[in-house]
Amino acid sequence: MLTSILDTETALSSLSTLEFLECTAASMVLGIGCAMIYMFKHKYRKDFVVTLALLPLSVQLVIMLVNGNLGTGVAVMGAFSLVRFRSIPGTAKDIGSIFSAMAIGLATGMGCLFAAVIFLFCFGAFSMILNMTSFGEGSVGMKQLKITIPENPDYDGIFDDLFEKYTKKCELTQVRTTNMGSHFELTYCIELKEKLPGKDFLDALRCRNGNLKVICGMLDENREAI
Repeated sequence: MLTSILDTETALSSLSTLEFLECTAASMVLGIGCAMIYMFKHKYRKDFVVTLALLPLSVQLVIMLVNGNLGTGVAVMGAFSLVRFRSIPGTAKDIGSIFSAMAIGLATGMGCLFAAVIFLFCFGAFSMILNMTSFGEGSVGMKQLKITIPENPDYDGIFDDLFEKYTKKCELTQVRTTNMGSHFELTYCIELKEKLPGKDFLDALRCRNGNLKVICGMLDENREAI
């Protein structure tokens, strides 16, 4: 059942029309399935989802063209080396979905249709189970805190006493200058103590930083960008 429906040493020109159509149809269906798995409980863009659905079809044709022809394989490798991919930063899930779509295209290009179906089923089921559970989730109380302070005081330890009083954990993750260098913006990853009101914490910070901007919210979703 896991054997290829094609002769793996046969070039594309030697394939029958029926064999080619079977592999193409499998790539289209499995590509849509891969895109649907990516959309499950995940924010997505239509252009990326459509590209993900079409990727197995493209990889399948490339594999069929290269199969059994060393010269074509070298030419395709040289052509792809000239391509420069430029896009917005992707998350780890984006990269994983791209690799899974390429794996499906590789399998259908080699004629291993049943292996591609099994892979998509296992990948989809495992991905959905992990997304529906708390596996890999960070602490619910973790927040991102941004504090703007004047350039004059030394920011090292300026809020340590407040953090010790109001937070369980605190880590300075970023420092940058704003307003032409007249201010510093300090970014912290914090976990507030449950029994203390957050408003008192923000009021204390505002008193310490001269009533400049203080932002407290969820952790940046793009922190996993690759």
